[in-house]
Amino acid sequence: MFGPLDMDIDVGGVTVIAGQAGAARTALLMALCGRMRLSAGTLAVLGYDNPSRILAISAIACLNELDEVRPSVTVCDMVTEQLRWDSPWYKFVPRVSEAEVAHMCADTFGDIELPPLNAFVDDLPEIQQLLLRIAVANTKRPPLLVVGRVDKIADDLERAALLQRLVALGEHQSVITADVNALPPDTGVHAVVNMHGLLGAGDIGVMTEGR
Repeated sequence: MFGPLDMDIDVGGVTVIAGQAGAARTALLMALCGRMRLSAGTLAVLGYDNPSRILAISAIACLNELDEVRPSVTVCDMVTEQLRWDSPWYKFVPRVSEAEVAHMCADTFGDIELPPLNAFVDDLPEIQQLLLRIAVANTKRPPLLVVGRVDKIADDLERAALLQRLVALGEHQSVITADVNALPPDTGVHAVVNMHGLLGAGDIGVMTEGR
């Protein structure tokens, strides 16, 4: 899918992999957080080189291959399901309230309006959809957060706002994302890794490990 590549990514802040969208870029993002095994070469993430250990210290969001949301799902459905995943098997978790949505999502959304409890996720503005997917994936705040689809947002202002929310999360986690577009100055991004010409396009269908 990609390679040969030789790259180093610093711990902390937001790192943007600059490259063409497609199968290779998606596979690289999945490999960086242990959701896809390498067929050759080595990968170390925060001192770990075993994909199972890398998976345990990471979260991934906004890659349809892993977390696509069905059109019939509401905000309430999505947050309730994640709370049930995070809770012990024996604990009953009722459907969430607006307060519980705010508790899960506030740090991710910042000053961006939280989505209505009973709204269909598919009907939300794109930035709310993506931030909700990030918040749900990132409930355990692991050391590494990988986020796709930044360059899928058509509106430049919304894309910039999403990037600023990732920068805020990057104050407490290492955040890796990808974008085909040139970044405006003063975004707060820690580093940009130029992969243009090294990652090809295409669609991807993969078998994955974990959630």
